[in-house]
Amino acid sequence: MAMKSKKKSKPIGDAAAFVEAAECLKILAHPVRLRFVQMLLDGRFTVGELAEDSGVPDNVASEHLRLMQRCGFFTSEREGRRVYYQVAEPHLANIMKCVEDRFLKT
Repeated sequence: MAMKSKKKSKPIGDAAAFVEAAECLKILAHPVRLRFVQMLLDGRFTVGELAEDSGVPDNVASEHLRLMQRCGFFTSEREGRRVYYQVAEPHLANIMKCVEDRFLKT
């Protein structure tokens, strides 16, 4: 009796989706930005707070945050003179867990 081979299903996704994913992953692939993700998964922070923790000037932190917002990773909310950033993309928690499990565990 001949066995029928199962037809393998083709993974989902098209070239344009992978281009977009690669661009956003490139933006995520920076130590300061990964630290921002880690911090913002625990709460809201201002540019100054994120910059101080990461050891970068405020203007550099602002540029990193702008790039992260462009990919839809973060949102910002103004309260008076302060702007608070927070995570907008819930999948960042899964990505950060992979990073922490692989690189930050002792």
